Amino acid sequence: MPFQLGIDSFVAAFEERSEPIPPAERMRDLLLQIQRAESAGLDVFGIGEHHRKGFLDSAPAVILAAAAARTERIRLTSAVAVLSAADPVRVFQEFATVDLISQGRAEMVAGRGSFIEAFPLFGYALRDYDALFAEKLDLLLKIRDNERVTWSGRFRPALTGQGVYPRPVQNPFPIWVGVGGTPESFVRAGTLGLPLMVAIIGGETRQFRPLVDLYRKAGLAAGFSPNALRVGMHSIGYVAETRKEAEEDFYPGWARAMTDIGKERGWPPVRREDFEAQNGPQGALLVGDPDEVAAKIIRHSKALGGIVRMTFMMGVADVPHEKMLRSIDLIGSRVAPAVREALAVP
Repeated sequence: MPFQLGIDSFVAAFEERSEPIPPAERMRDLLLQIQRAESAGLDVFGIGEHHRKGFLDSAPAVILAAAAARTERIRLTSAVAVLSAADPVRVFQEFATVDLISQGRAEMVAGRGSFIEAFPLFGYALRDYDALFAEKLDLLLKIRDNERVTWSGRFRPALTGQGVYPRPVQNPFPIWVGVGGTPESFVRAGTLGLPLMVAIIGGETRQFRPLVDLYRKAGLAAGFSPNALRVGMHSIGYVAETRKEAEEDFYPGWARAMTDIGKERGWPPVRREDFEAQNGPQGALLVGDPDEVAAKIIRHSKALGGIVRMTFMMGVADVPHEKMLRSIDLIGSRVAPAVREALAVP
């Protein structure tokens, strides 16, 4: 299979200099970006899920359905669906519907989420953070594999043979596990034989190799073949004609976003030196001209022992819409061919 490249969006409702824009205008721009990603030859577009002010992605399946009706080839996925705070029955129904609308192009990346607003919003206790995800992932996979489901757990009423409809076009429906840096999450994905999407938004990519090795070891021990244990990487990135232009476009918004997140989590404000370190040869950021970004993706793949998909998170830096479109074009026309040639998956 060819190496896949794509874009992820959290649908942040602000633009350059963090000025808010009308939500309907932002949604219109997002759908245009998804269409442009398809016309540029990219393989996948993902929509995140947040339940906080400033983001418009609280209902990712609805956005993906709108995109499905406007596209023909590109795959459409969550990035990630916050399964811990959702009903797996309803999530499956929503994504099966997207799969029908898209004629078999939908996917799901299921995760625990990196923010916590969804838990009190939907009546869950944060202390059950991991237990909720483990149980709900178990139910989601049973629904995927069985039209009628018999199941019981702690956090949801039991199912006693009810059917879950509609059924998707794809069988089995593609479900990835989205992970950050928790070893148990890597082991869980491997034990279940599910493809892994690793979010690496800081540090050096090679530092995640032991965790990816844990995933592969757990998968092999559970009886899955190496070909089934696919790894993708999600990272912050942006491409312009030159490295200087890319950094000038991207750094100010990235610094504001990372500093704002840091205030919530007790981190110090980020500095230009932090950005340059993250964007160095071994750092996770993919900000630069097409040739150097392509070369860096190839290095990332080698550092992780081989990946099959790379998705760019560009929206974190509130780059204007027209520049986003140009970056998507450059990724499709210049980054993707070089990476696909170097990392073709047999």
